[in-house]
Amino acid sequence: MSSTTAPLFTIMGATGHTGGKIARRLLAAGARIRAIGRNPDKLAELARPGAEVRAGDSRDSAFLAEAFRGADGAYTLLATDRQAPDYAARQHEEGEAIASALRQSGLRRVVALSSLGADLPSGTGVIVGLHAQEERLKAIDGIDLLLLRPVSFFENFYDALGMVKEAGVLADAVAPELPTPMIAADDIAEVAASALLARDWRGVAVRELLGQRDLSHAEVAQLLGQAIGRPDLPYVQLSEARLGEALIGAGLSPSFVALYLEMTRAFNTDRIGVQGRRNAGNTTATRFEDFVPALAEAYRAM
Repeated sequence: MSSTTAPLFTIMGATGHTGGKIARRLLAAGARIRAIGRNPDKLAELARPGAEVRAGDSRDSAFLAEAFRGADGAYTLLATDRQAPDYAARQHEEGEAIASALRQSGLRRVVALSSLGADLPSGTGVIVGLHAQEERLKAIDGIDLLLLRPVSFFENFYDALGMVKEAGVLADAVAPELPTPMIAADDIAEVAASALLARDWRGVAVRELLGQRDLSHAEVAQLLGQAIGRPDLPYVQLSEARLGEALIGAGLSPSFVALYLEMTRAFNTDRIGVQGRRNAGNTTATRFEDFVPALAEAYRAM
């Protein structure tokens, strides 16, 4: 593709788990990228391979509208700000800004990161905000919208390494043997980038992304323990009260923690589930065994 014919894509969260990977995949495919995020220093890493970078607040609809304007497609998401004093209000504010900016800009092709469980309007904690965002985006006239619904990222376990190091356990409030679809952010990036390039859907489409297979937290502890030289690493299911106290003590806002615990409860009670059956279209390639060496490296570097 020449620089004049190459498609232009705006990528939100371009320094995060999925956005940066999407941007790099699209750049490698010859597309032009407008990468947006909050941290100009981190965005500079994408400027070097050729991305146009714009630093700003994703709750500023004017900033977003300018970033979306003229693009052939966009990847959008709601930021995870776990220190937000009112997490739901922050989701609402950002979601409204994104929807308003899309209307102002005239952009008509969007891949949006959502979550399994976003079909439900209540009782799912942090995912309720994603349900509301899906509804906002679906209400935009003439939009071609692809909603991606993964569940738990492998990358979330980076946050657990401190407890593993200090306490010798992997712990959460999730039931130890509960099978949960878990996925690598890189697999989400592959799906999102491919969809933006292919432009092969019309109207509103939903795609669940279930990872390579379901994993229990007990199995994650076993595989992680083997990789870090602690083969007996246990998984401990904490009470909601104990986990909430620990998370708030680690600096997360009480607002976020309450919603996180509600989400965990929704998983434990099977309120959140897969809409269809696992198949080739919703199963992705990366095994947890392929990802765990990166966790082990981070653990050893602590």
